[in-house]
Amino acid sequence: MTSPAEYVLTLSCPDRPGVVAAVSGLLAGHGCNIMESQQFGDPVGQRFFMRVQFAGSLGEDELNAAFAGLAPDFAMEFKLRDVARKPRVLIMVSRFDHCLNDLLYRVRSKSLAIEIVAVVSNHPDLRPLTQSYGIDYHHLPITPETKSRQESEVLALVEHYQVDLVVLARYMQVLSEDLCEKLAGRAINIHHSFLPSFKGAKPYHQAHNRGVKLIGATAHYVTSDLDEGPIIEQEVARVNHSHSPEDLVAIGRDVECVALARAVRWHAEQRVLLDGHKTIVFPR
Repeated sequence: MTSPAEYVLTLSCPDRPGVVAAVSGLLAGHGCNIMESQQFGDPVGQRFFMRVQFAGSLGEDELNAAFAGLAPDFAMEFKLRDVARKPRVLIMVSRFDHCLNDLLYRVRSKSLAIEIVAVVSNHPDLRPLTQSYGIDYHHLPITPETKSRQESEVLALVEHYQVDLVVLARYMQVLSEDLCEKLAGRAINIHHSFLPSFKGAKPYHQAHNRGVKLIGATAHYVTSDLDEGPIIEQEVARVNHSHSPEDLVAIGRDVECVALARAVRWHAEQRVLLDGHKTIVFPR
């Protein structure tokens, strides 16, 4: 006997009575078993958000058709994903390797259910690390004069590898507005959380000179507003006067890895829903 397939349904719609009943009733009517359900009604935006994980014998096309029939009744936007299909991820890096190395290890140890299909970098430095995992590495140098062509090559790779998510794992280049728009909702960036303070070179050294007490990192969706996209996850660590600038850098790298890995996991598991300039996150 074939085991039922597992799916994740995410949806948003104007907040009104009956949404949960309609969704659960549709699933029950098609013989599906709800395994996890989370919902939130935004009292400010008057919008309702829901994530349902369920098992059933219907195929993905049939389920999509069923929810497409329900959606107009609630002005509902929905997305359905087969849990068995791992999101295909392209990672972009420059020279810092800590976030890339962390994601590669998490995938290999099966603690992160994604498929890293390729790594792109504007430097050749991390080719040996990437290829030690058997993953394609693409060195795409960039200058102000070649930026447009380089980004076209990135988009070609996204299409070639059928990429679901792009992760900027300390990619030290600003994406153009055009590329940000084409990757909207499917590109995640990580940076230190001192911003807008301590911009530019050696932010941890700047922070040390000001005697900061917290080191932080922010993972967010990429938008044309630099480092101001909808926040998915943030992580902090407490520091004090005894920590050197080098200590702060090391602590900051650990914090960045944790925040980015959580954001990627939650996105991959369809636990992040966009709500304007912010996100609704349904963590486990």
